[in-house]
Amino acid sequence: MAFTRDAPRPRRDLPRTGLGGRDFLLLLAASAGAFSNYAPMLSVVPLWSAAGGSGSAGVGAATSVTMGATVAVQLAMPWLLRRCGLRTVFATGAVLLGAPTLAYLASSGVAWVLAVSAVRGAGFGMVAVAGSTLVAELVGEEKRGRAVGWYGVAVGLPQVVCLPLAVWGVERFGFVPVFLLTTGVSLAAAPVIRAVKGGTGGRTPPYSPVRPQRTRPQWRPLVSPGTVLLTAACALGGVTSFLPLALAGSSLAATALFVLSSAVVAGRWGAGRLSDRLGPGRLLGAGVVACAAGVGGFAAAVAGVSPVGVAMAAAVVYGLGFGALQNDTLVLMFARVDANGRGLAGTAWNMAYDAGTGIGAATIGLLSGAVSLAGAFTATAIVILASTPLAWFGTRASARRGDACTRRR
Repeated sequence: MAFTRDAPRPRRDLPRTGLGGRDFLLLLAASAGAFSNYAPMLSVVPLWSAAGGSGSAGVGAATSVTMGATVAVQLAMPWLLRRCGLRTVFATGAVLLGAPTLAYLASSGVAWVLAVSAVRGAGFGMVAVAGSTLVAELVGEEKRGRAVGWYGVAVGLPQVVCLPLAVWGVERFGFVPVFLLTTGVSLAAAPVIRAVKGGTGGRTPPYSPVRPQRTRPQWRPLVSPGTVLLTAACALGGVTSFLPLALAGSSLAATALFVLSSAVVAGRWGAGRLSDRLGPGRLLGAGVVACAAGVGGFAAAVAGVSPVGVAMAAAVVYGLGFGALQNDTLVLMFARVDANGRGLAGTAWNMAYDAGTGIGAATIGLLSGAVSLAGAFTATAIVILASTPLAWFGTRASARRGDACTRRR
């Protein structure tokens, strides 16, 4: 009896591309690592400043400087992506976000903390834009809604889990272990993202005959979804900044913010699944209404109307609505540009989100001094509702595009 050589067994490696591919999973892991540094520091750095004797202005300035540097770097991201590529920009941003975290230990003085925060803000801007744009590079359009939803889970869970854990860790073990751990997870994200091999890397060829003619017009279709996201993000900045002050003396504000963050993650994930079925932009109208209703609920809660129940309900409604808007606006922006415009779409989305958060915190603070915090939240809800025509336009445009695709089939 003749014996033949065994045939080689088929490899069971994960596919490299697609929603369940190795590259996309590596992106999720790297994003979770980088955001596990960014999210905890939103609370830990102000605590570090306060422990060093900084006043309230100095404590709040750290977050403002971080977000200001983030938006400033995002202005240069289309240029930077064309020259360096998405993976290089992400890895560099993860290092700039993580390594300076240890530098806080050198001093808790205001000037030093602000300088370190500015560097970290620049790194975060690079990570945020490159990460969201890589989603479009690694997953096809037919699954992009779900991909953006899973990306939202990867960047949202650190805020839900790591932020309260870091505050607890500071109280229990001190600042040094927390700074060390958050530095490590961000630095680890750099080699993880460098292991991603799929996609084009996000670099636009300098010799491309398309890019000079298409770069300017591609801003226009991004304006309406970007404006919708910006107005909704204004409420997030105000709620996270002032709800703990308005509901001080109990754990209600902390619980409401935890519920809100969890609902945002759930909203992004759920919207991703629906977006692939319905088409990008179909959830904008519902998301706007939910955000306005949630902010109105916060206005009622701080005014004393059944604070516990109303605040919890508002957190759920606003969180789900804002999560859906985050997902749907990003998917819609990617759908409205060609391959050369993905970096531009990712930049526009992140700028709208970060700028809205900063503008909302500042504007609601000014309004609360004139008309009370409840009045400021009410005004914010009205502004969000005013963006309904833009959301409706995005929904109708998506419907027309879907009908046209059906006719072509």
